[in-house]
Amino acid sequence: MADIRRVTDAFSVSPQISEQDVEEIAAAGFKTIIVNRPDGEGGIEQPRMGSIRAKAETLGLAFVALPFSGAPTPEIVERMGNILNEAPQPVLAYCRTGTRCITAWALTNAGQGMSQEIVDAAAAAGYDLTSIESLL
Repeated sequence: MADIRRVTDAFSVSPQISEQDVEEIAAAGFKTIIVNRPDGEGGIEQPRMGSIRAKAETLGLAFVALPFSGAPTPEIVERMGNILNEAPQPVLAYCRTGTRCITAWALTNAGQGMSQEIVDAAAAAGYDLTSIESLL
């Protein structure tokens, strides 16, 4: 079962999902899945995005791959923002723990005078973004 953590009405994050989790995700009303985890990062036991994509598309969900490691670069933040602006909502993004997804989401919203709201939304979902609050 996927550990889906709601951040806003339009955006949620999750640690690694499997092909079997996609039915639950679709049933929960999500319209788009974004993967921020590179294939193979977790070794041979990590579910591959190809099988997750196939299941998502079979169920009518959009699937977008934006894999990256470490902190999101400005290019990743820009691409994430574009994806979130265009993707059918609500969106579920996943990676190993959900941290890089929520960090990329937070940075896409930087500079809008909402740093405390972003940090609070992340905290409510179980993620501590106080270390990047100055960037927001």
